[in-house]
Amino acid sequence: MDHQGRRTRRGRFGVLVTAGAMMLLAACAAPVQQAEPPSTSFSPSAVASSAGDPVTVPGLSSPSSQTPTPSPSPEPEPVTSSPEPAPEPEPESTVVDAPEDDYTPAPVPDQPQPQEPVQTEDPAVQQPQPATGGGRIVVIDPGHNGANGANPGVINALVDAGFGQTKPCNTTGTSTNAGYTEHEFNWGVATKLQAILSARGYDVRMTRNSDDGVGPCVNKRAAFGNDANAAAVVSIHGDGDDAGAQGFYVMTAAQDPGGAAMAAQSGALAGAMRDALVNAGLSPSNHLGSGGLWKRDDLAGLNLSLRPTVMIEMGNMRNSSDAALMSSSGGQQQMAQGIADGVSAYLG
Repeated sequence: MDHQGRRTRRGRFGVLVTAGAMMLLAACAAPVQQAEPPSTSFSPSAVASSAGDPVTVPGLSSPSSQTPTPSPSPEPEPVTSSPEPAPEPEPESTVVDAPEDDYTPAPVPDQPQPQEPVQTEDPAVQQPQPATGGGRIVVIDPGHNGANGANPGVINALVDAGFGQTKPCNTTGTSTNAGYTEHEFNWGVATKLQAILSARGYDVRMTRNSDDGVGPCVNKRAAFGNDANAAAVVSIHGDGDDAGAQGFYVMTAAQDPGGAAMAAQSGALAGAMRDALVNAGLSPSNHLGSGGLWKRDDLAGLNLSLRPTVMIEMGNMRNSSDAALMSSSGGQQQMAQGIADGVSAYLG
C-alpha cells in the first residue's frame, strides 16, 4: 500500500476514535433516569434525616452514635435529676445493741443445795436423847425457821406426810400486816416456854436451836419427838386467816398414827391445853375448830407422830387485836405461861 492510502486510513480511524470519545463523555454527563432497586444496606444518613423511630436491621450492629433499643426485662431504674452521693461506710464496731425484747438477764448463781436441810443449831441439842426423869421429856417445836425463805430448793422438796400423803419439807410461814414474821413469833414463845418448863423441872428439847436456820423438814420434826420418847410434844404456830378471824385453836390428828390409846392421850393433852390458855386470858377461835379444838388429817407433824402431840395456832396474825398481842413480848409471855400450865396439867 502506498503512503497516501495509509494517511487516509489513519485519518478515518482518528475521526472515529474522536467521535467515540465525545459520545462517551456525553453519556457520562447525562443524568440517569432509571429507578434504583431497594437497598438492603443500613444508611446512617437516612436515620439522621428520618423523623420517625430508629430502624434496626437484623444482623447488623447499631453505630455508636445511635441510641440502643432497651430490652423488655429488666426495666431500667428511674434516674433522678440530682442523685445524692453514697455515704461513706462507717467503721465496723465490735458492740452490737440487742433488741429490747431479746434481753436476757444475767444468770443468778445457783444456791448450794445441801443433801440435808442446813442447820445452824447445835447438833447436840437437836439429837434426841434417851428419856429420863420419869417420862417428863417435853419437846417444843417452833414452827418454820428464819432462813427458809432464802432456801426454796430445800424447803420445797416433798417429804412423807403420813398416810400416803406428801408435803413440802417446810414453809416460810405468815406474818402480820406490819411485817412481823411468824417464825420470829414462834421462836419468841418457844424460848419463853422453855425457860418456864425448865424451871419446873421438865427435860425440855427443842426441834431447832435458833431462828436463822433452815428447816428441819416436817417429817424430821415428827421423828424428833418419836425418837425422844417424849411425854408431850407441843408445836407452836401463828395463823394467817381472814382479818375477822380471832383467837387460838389446838389441833390433833384425825387419824390414829400411834393407835387409839395414843390418840386418847393426844386428846387429853389438847383439852388441858385449851383450858389453860383460856385461864391465861386467851380466847378460842371464832372461826375454825370447835371450842378451841380441831382434828386435822393433813398435817405431817400430826400424822407421823407416835407420841402425845398437839399443834397450836396461837392467834390470827392478820387480825389487828391478835397481831398486837402476838408481836409484843408481854403477849408472848402470856401465851407461853398458858402453854406451860397446859403441859403441867396434863403431866400432873
